[in-house]
Amino acid sequence: MAELPTDDPRTCRQLVGHDAAWAQFLSVIRTGRLHHAWLLTGPEGVGKATMAFMMARALLGAMDHDSPVGRRVAAGTHADLLVIARSVNEKSRKKTKKGASPPLRREIVADDVRPIGTFLHRTAAEGGWRVVIVDGADYMNRTAANAILKILEEPPERAILILTAAMPGRLLPTIRSRCRVLSLSALDGAAMRTVLASLPDAPPTEQLEAILALAHGAPGRAVELLRAGGVELAGLVANVMAGGVDQERAYDLAAGVLAQENGFCVFFDLLCDAISDRACDLARNTATPHAGDLRPARMALLWQDMVRLRAETEQFNLDKQQALLTALARVSEI
Repeated sequence: MAELPTDDPRTCRQLVGHDAAWAQFLSVIRTGRLHHAWLLTGPEGVGKATMAFMMARALLGAMDHDSPVGRRVAAGTHADLLVIARSVNEKSRKKTKKGASPPLRREIVADDVRPIGTFLHRTAAEGGWRVVIVDGADYMNRTAANAILKILEEPPERAILILTAAMPGRLLPTIRSRCRVLSLSALDGAAMRTVLASLPDAPPTEQLEAILALAHGAPGRAVELLRAGGVELAGLVANVMAGGVDQERAYDLAAGVLAQENGFCVFFDLLCDAISDRACDLARNTATPHAGDLRPARMALLWQDMVRLRAETEQFNLDKQQALLTALARVSEI
């Protein structure tokens, strides 16, 4: 199952794909031998958070969204459900455009996970399970991760921890070894078309197919691309990779990117994808290199530069226009 992008993970009612993973979880519930910790892995935007909330609903008896307990889960007021995730970067909130989502902090820190201890030492308010969701557990810093590990080493009774991670390799091996893993794969084309067709303002067929090619089977990424004018940004990236952006046009391009909701992040995502694709093409065609192409190793270094530039810009709240101009200048060197 993967979330329909029109819904918040807390309130998602209709799901598409990942049926095998959902069936596996339900079969474990029926056995009565439920593991105390679950790790949901898979690409960004594929539906891990929605799966986590669906699991919580199953455990809390809240599958009926219109029931009182179902509404409490949706409203975030269920006493036996605690959700931990990256918090908003308050330093960047003031610079966020009106209507846009403020940027999140780069890490989940110890203060974020500290409420878990108090929560799990309480008796279940509604007499059943206590559920903790750590969404984006791979963003935990070492102190936060050690706090979670201590809980996993001595799990309380009738308590379930559900962790989501797009990059599970960043988690401590001792955390991974104490969790039962559910791997969520990217959706196929048919499932993605079903998801996008359900949008209130479903894109026309031509745009839908273009978004599918860019989304890599992740509904969340597809929605982000639609909101940020992803097709247009992909065209800009193609021009950049073809060397079609000179210094004079760079300022106009940067302004166009920043005019889009979350355009900065989406542009860098698409740019890194394009650099990665170029590196793969070069690696497959090393016997007949084209004039001006770089060796795959140099393209890999360029990819690393772009990832680092984006991360530093977001982490330290640097000038996004300057970061884009720097990226364009760097890519123009190829």
